[in-house]
Amino acid sequence: MRRHPRTSPRKQPRQARSRATVDAILEGTARVLVREGYDRASTNRIAEAAGVNIASLYQYFPSKEALVAALIDRHLGEIQGVLARNLAVLVDAPLPLAVRSLVRGQLLVEKVNPRLHRVLIEQVPRVERLDPVRRVRRLIVEQLAAYLEAHRAELRVQDVRFAAFAAVHIVEALTNAALYEAPDSIGSEDELAERTSEIILRYLARERGTQGVTTPRLKSRGA
Repeated sequence: MRRHPRTSPRKQPRQARSRATVDAILEGTARVLVREGYDRASTNRIAEAAGVNIASLYQYFPSKEALVAALIDRHLGEIQGVLARNLAVLVDAPLPLAVRSLVRGQLLVEKVNPRLHRVLIEQVPRVERLDPVRRVRRLIVEQLAAYLEAHRAELRVQDVRFAAFAAVHIVEALTNAALYEAPDSIGSEDELAERTSEIILRYLARERGTQGVTTPRLKSRGA
């Protein structure tokens, strides 16, 4: 049976010099992935790009997969920070502004080294990073659900947790598809943001003049 490569680092850097070495290795990994792609990347090429010897690389990372996994973890931290900041400042904002901020946050995520972002997203399953990706997404869903709970008067939906789940996944899927699969057919980034926000607002928001009116639940079949 084929053994899976180890995707966790051998050790964590403790001192400033070792942290600088690991940062250089990860930056070298990013450059090689963007330039060569995952399949052509190798630990030797990464060490050369990072300006370190191969022994220093293996001191911290046992494989190419471990390097990519560490780079994904760092990238996820950047993504979480961008999205969380966009929602955190809007605790008291009206729903349309919060939705537009969610969409803008996702578009900003795509700008966090976009070529590297695309390469890393494709490698998430290969290097066993599905769970960390899901954890980041859950944190954003929870933050949005808390916002929606505090703004129920503006909503047409009743299940705010599912509404937050749906909104986050729709925004992520739609912006990714538009930017990477049909970039020539979506117009400007502002147009994409406005159209995506309109879709989410149509799902979440009550129509004007209906505040205070409860939207009835649909009856289940057979009721």
